[in-house]
Amino acid sequence: MFETLKEKTNDTLYAAGYTIVLIAETFLNLRFTVEKRKEILDQMFIAGVGSLFVVSVVAVFTGMLLTLNTGLGLKDFGAEGQIGLLLTITLTREMSPFMTALILAASIGSAIAAEIGTMKVSEEIDALEVMSIDPVRFLVFPRVLGFSLMVPVLCVYSSILGILGGAIVGHFQLGIEYIVYFQDVNERITSIPGLKDLYTGLFKGYVFGLIISAISCSHGLRTSGGAIGVGRATRESVVTSFLMVIFFGYVITAIFYRQ
Repeated sequence: MFETLKEKTNDTLYAAGYTIVLIAETFLNLRFTVEKRKEILDQMFIAGVGSLFVVSVVAVFTGMLLTLNTGLGLKDFGAEGQIGLLLTITLTREMSPFMTALILAASIGSAIAAEIGTMKVSEEIDALEVMSIDPVRFLVFPRVLGFSLMVPVLCVYSSILGILGGAIVGHFQLGIEYIVYFQDVNERITSIPGLKDLYTGLFKGYVFGLIISAISCSHGLRTSGGAIGVGRATRESVVTSFLMVIFFGYVITAIFYRQ
């Protein structure tokens, strides 16, 4: 049991160190942004447009569910009119970055891990190194940069759709007029606390995108064992991304909103 625990601990520490070094090497390649602009735009398209439908559906129904459940609870106290304010806070600060990150980790992050993992087990990564082509610059850098830039954009998009979905449920289920609802939304967004919620959510989105893309590339580059290894790396990248999103989401909230 202790040997297994020791082995798992060593593997975890190695994976963490490998991923941190990979992120550092990615930032060192920022000077090649113009040279790699086509690849970066391709990855932004894949991460953004490729997941737009799923993000849209989840965002709308998240806003509707939050409005319905929270509104019914507030209705017992006669405060259902505050649902626009509460929904705006919840979506911009926490829910939009969180649900967007989980969706992209399961869809795009897993694809990145599988793609690079397949290249690793088929020795394409070794071929790049033989030709003196840096795999980090060629494969990792465009994916990490494109992915991390698109997540904040999708966070804003999902927040807007969630607020619109909440407006529909608030009007038909709770009897809240649209003008009252959107006045509360506008008042919150344009206030100083609302702006803080917004940039906190955008910062979370960027951090989540950086973490998910780096973890996916890290697992892909460390893949071994053929097709079974690719499947294992893909699964582990999604699980690790989920755990890191939850952990760093709490840490960022604790830092920005500590008393």
